[in-house]
Amino acid sequence: MAQHPQGEIMMAHLSQEELDHIVKLHNMYMKGLHGGSRAVVKFKNLSGLSMKGQDLSHSDFTGSCMIGTDMSNGKFVSATFFACDMRRANLEHASFVRADFRGAFVAGANLTGADLKSADLREGKIMEKGAEGYLSDRIRKDSQNAPVAKTIFTGARMMETNLSGVRAAAADFSDADLSNVRIQGADFRNANLEGANLSHSDLSGTDLRGSNLRSAILEKTTMAMVETAGADFTNTITEKPTGDEVSNLERPLAELLKEHVIWVKHKGAQGTQLDLSGFDLRELEDLSQYSLTAMKAIGANFLNQNFSGTEMQSSIFDESDFRDCLFVNADVRGSSFKDARLSRCDFTGANLSPLLFHGADGSVKRIQPVSMMGATLRYSVMRNAKMAGIRLTNADLCYADFSGADLRKADLTGARLDGAIFAGANLEGALLDSGTEML
Repeated sequence: MAQHPQGEIMMAHLSQEELDHIVKLHNMYMKGLHGGSRAVVKFKNLSGLSMKGQDLSHSDFTGSCMIGTDMSNGKFVSATFFACDMRRANLEHASFVRADFRGAFVAGANLTGADLKSADLREGKIMEKGAEGYLSDRIRKDSQNAPVAKTIFTGARMMETNLSGVRAAAADFSDADLSNVRIQGADFRNANLEGANLSHSDLSGTDLRGSNLRSAILEKTTMAMVETAGADFTNTITEKPTGDEVSNLERPLAELLKEHVIWVKHKGAQGTQLDLSGFDLRELEDLSQYSLTAMKAIGANFLNQNFSGTEMQSSIFDESDFRDCLFVNADVRGSSFKDARLSRCDFTGANLSPLLFHGADGSVKRIQPVSMMGATLRYSVMRNAKMAGIRLTNADLCYADFSGADLRKADLTGARLDGAIFAGANLEGALLDSGTEML
């Protein structure tokens, strides 16, 4: 079996009715009632089904496909998810205490508020294909060249999750949101945490030896008694300023914003354009209260800011860091985000369509599209966004969700689209590399 096969594997697809019956028998088993039986659902396709709020502790889902499955608020204590494909599953507020996730593929899943205390997130031994036409549960013996399947939590939303005591050696948490998480006394040796958000988390007593934390966000992260030998902390972001501080502005920001509004109103004839290039703007409160139209902020730090509903038309944000920002229903028409970092952002319902400039006679004289050329939007949400004509050339769109988005005449040539979702999106006239398949 490939590490995490993307192709179709022949396995029986359970209906919701069949799954409900299995859950019923399992509940009887847990209560010691006659006729009950433990849920053993190996190598089955449960994609899109619901186990919301159910108690399936001690169940076994080895090798099953659970893409988009709803397991929120459920109880899965000591359950087995060995080598399961759980991409984009809803695991919010569920209990996975002592659960076995070895070799599971949990990319893009929502684990907000979940409890994974003492869960096993290590790599799992690759399983072989049996004569029956599906993956057998026979595990290969260890050998020098035997491949293993890493547990993948890339891009997972794991805010306020309990990961205390987990065994996650060599697991992949790159680009995951691990803010406000308890990871006390855990084994994260050789884990990949590149680009992950670990702000306000408690890693006390955790073993991070040999782990990759390049570009991770460690703002106000507790690191007491942490083993870090051989760990890579290159370009990590802490509470220390990453650029110039707002307090060093020549005048208070409120005054500069007023001057900027005058500059916009009079089309540059009066006032002064707001330029926050190179500034660390994380500590600013509620930037959404200001009109940020036509501002300039190249290479600025906007981590975790809320721009929902904000007017940001025709602004220049090239090379800035917007990870974990909210742009819900924001108006960013005609703005430039070239080479910007926009991972885990939420652009639901945002307007990223071209800005039209009219002449005195009312005719359109110039069209200025939004540019996100070379930008990183891994695991970002663009649902129902207006994106006609947007420039996404060479952008990293892996696992981004474009469901229902208007992408007419968008330029996606050279873009990375692994795992991206385009369900219900309008791609009429969009430019794509030849052979590109849209999910």
